[in-house]
Amino acid sequence: MSELSQLTPQPLWDLFANICSIPHPSYHEEALAVHIVQWAQDKGLFAERDQVGNILIRKPATPGYENRRPVAMQAHLDMVPQKNSDTQHDFTRDPIKPWVDGEWVKARGTTLGADNGIGMASALAVLADDSLEHGPLEVLLTMTEETGMEGAFGLQPGWLQSEILINTDSEEEGEIYMGCAGGVDFKTQLPISREAIPAGYHTLRVALTGLKGGHSGANIHLGLGNANKLLARFLADFCATLDIRLLDLHGGTLRNAIPREAFAVLALPQENVDSLRLQARTFLSTIESELTAVEKKPALDVSDSQPGEQALTKACSDRLIALLHAMPNGVIRMSDDVKGVVETSLNVGVVSIKADKAEIRCLIRSLIDSGKLQVEGMMHALGRLAGATTFAKGSYPGWKPDANSPVIHLVRDIYRQLFDKMPNIQVIHAGLECGLFKKPYPEMDMVSIGPTITGPHSPDEQVHIASVGQYWKLLTALLKAIPVKK
Repeated sequence: MSELSQLTPQPLWDLFANICSIPHPSYHEEALAVHIVQWAQDKGLFAERDQVGNILIRKPATPGYENRRPVAMQAHLDMVPQKNSDTQHDFTRDPIKPWVDGEWVKARGTTLGADNGIGMASALAVLADDSLEHGPLEVLLTMTEETGMEGAFGLQPGWLQSEILINTDSEEEGEIYMGCAGGVDFKTQLPISREAIPAGYHTLRVALTGLKGGHSGANIHLGLGNANKLLARFLADFCATLDIRLLDLHGGTLRNAIPREAFAVLALPQENVDSLRLQARTFLSTIESELTAVEKKPALDVSDSQPGEQALTKACSDRLIALLHAMPNGVIRMSDDVKGVVETSLNVGVVSIKADKAEIRCLIRSLIDSGKLQVEGMMHALGRLAGATTFAKGSYPGWKPDANSPVIHLVRDIYRQLFDKMPNIQVIHAGLECGLFKKPYPEMDMVSIGPTITGPHSPDEQVHIASVGQYWKLLTALLKAIPVKK
C-alpha cells in the first residue's frame, strides 16, 4: 500500500498513486490513457478518444442538477521526465516513487508528475464519488501537453458539450488564473566541420551540475542558473587564450525546463590544462557568489577524458561557443499591464552536437504576440550573424484575460466563503492549454485552479499536502455552485 493512502482527501491520493505507477512521460502516455478509459468504462461512464488520442469522459448530473450549465474538468496526461544524474530511472518503464516528507509529497530522485497528475487525479476522483453534487460533467484529458500541446492543437469543435472549462494545471493554491502566456519553439542549427586533434593536445571533460532547474515559465523570474548559458560563459572566457577545441557539448533535456546540467568534452594544449583547472575553480567561486540566493549546490568539475580522434575545427568551436554565449536567456521584459508578471521570456533549453551540426533548442514565451515576435526576430538575426539556420515552429496563442468572466467571479466568491480571504486573480507566464481551446470553443468560459506545486519540471518537484485538500474543497464547491442554464 502506498504512503499516499494515509492522506486525505481520498480517493484523490490513491488515484494519484495509481497514476504514478504507470509510466507517462510525453509521447509515452498510451498505457495510462488506455488504463483510464477502461477504468471509466468499468464504472459505466461514457468514455472515448479522438483522432489525436485525447480522452473524453462524461458523467450525468446529480438528480436535481440536470439544468445546470455543463462543465468540463481538464488536465493533461503527460509529465516532464527529469531525474538527478545519480538516479537510475527509465521514465518509459519505471514507475514514479512518491513519498511523504512532512507537509509535502515528493519523488525519489525524479520529477513527481504532480504537474498535472494531481489535477488529473482530482478529475477522476470527482467521477468516482457519487456523493458529490454537480451538473452535467465532462473530463477532458489531453495528450502530450509538455512538449508542444499536441492534444490541445488537435481538439476539434463539437466534441465537448460543456459551456465552462476548469483547467487543473495551475500550481499555486490561493491563486486563480484567468490568462496565460503563449509560446513558440525555436531551433538554431549551426553547421560544423571536424579535423584531427593536433599533436600534444589533452582531452578533458567539463561538467557543470548541481543546479536546481525548474519550469521555464513559472520559475523563469527567479534568476536560477541555466547550465547551458553558464558553461558557455566559462568556455567563452578561455576559448581563445587556452586554444580550446570542442569534441562535444550538450546540456539540458527539454526546451521548457531550465537546464540543470551541461557537459563539454574538449581538447587543448597540454601546457594549458592546469590553467583550465585553475580557471574552473575560480569560475565556480564566481557563480556561487552571484547565485548564492537561488542556487545552493553548483558544481564545476574538470576531469580527464578518453582522447578522441577528431574535434570541431577552431573556427567552429569558437563560433558555437560565441553563439551560445550571446543568446539572450531568462526574463526579457516584465508586463506593464499585469504587475509582477513576466511578459516575455526565453529559455535556452537544450544544446547538442550531432554529426554535421550543433543544435540549440529554446522556448520563447510572451503574454503578447508582439513580444514573441520580437524575440523570434532577435534569434533569427543572431543566427544569421553566426551563419546558422533558424526555425520557429509550434506557435501557440496565449489565453487572453476576461475580467468579466462569470466563472472567474464565481470561483473568487466561493474561495472567499470557504477560506475567509480573497484569492489572487492572476495571469500566469507559463503556458496553459486554454488559449488553444478558445479556437474550437470561442464562447467557453474558462478558469484555472490547482494546489501548490514547487519545483515543477525538476527532480525537486513537490506538492503541498494541505493545499491539495484546499483545492479539493474549492473544486467540489465550485461544481455544486455552477448556475443553471440561461
